[in-house]
Amino acid sequence: MRNRVTPAGEIVDIPLRGAWTGNRGVLHRGHEIVRFHGGDLWITCALAFKDRWREQWLPQRYTHLYFHDEAVSFAAGHRPCGECRRPAYTAYRDAWPGRPSAGAMNRRLHGERLVRGTHTRRLHDLSWAELPDGVFVLRGDHPELTVDGHLTEWTTAGYGRKQKLPRAGTVPVLTPPATIAVLRAGYPVQIDDSAR
Repeated sequence: MRNRVTPAGEIVDIPLRGAWTGNRGVLHRGHEIVRFHGGDLWITCALAFKDRWREQWLPQRYTHLYFHDEAVSFAAGHRPCGECRRPAYTAYRDAWPGRPSAGAMNRRLHGERLVRGTHTRRLHDLSWAELPDGVFVLRGDHPELTVDGHLTEWTTAGYGRKQKLPRAGTVPVLTPPATIAVLRAGYPVQIDDSAR
């Protein structure tokens, strides 16, 4: 089904399993995705929480999305859910200067992930030296993850080839700057072992 999210935030139909679910509001009609987002609340949720279960594709209910790992969800512009992932949400919020409200984080992330008034992905040119583990960059058309001093390419089948991390210059970055600051402050982002 078309409910998997890429590091660029696209919603695609690929077989790659997700370690996390989440949502951006009601995006579907029937079993088809008809909208890119339904507001500025983009969250990453646990696959299981308090024995809750809800059928997917219910009319007028949020659309379940799936992420390969937390680094992918962060690159797409999501943040941890404050209900089902309370400790992660608290750690993420506490890494922001001033401990903002959820609404303030949502507004800032929304401004950093999309070009205002469009569905066009906003990229941020940053120095390689500024990038902690867990950040996605875009090289050509390929999203690549910074991890353990190298880059790992992300593909629709999972993580692929690895190469040395450049030391000089800048690169277009997918992960929003606010989340990069959270990672720099020590947030322990979950990265699939295959990327290491």
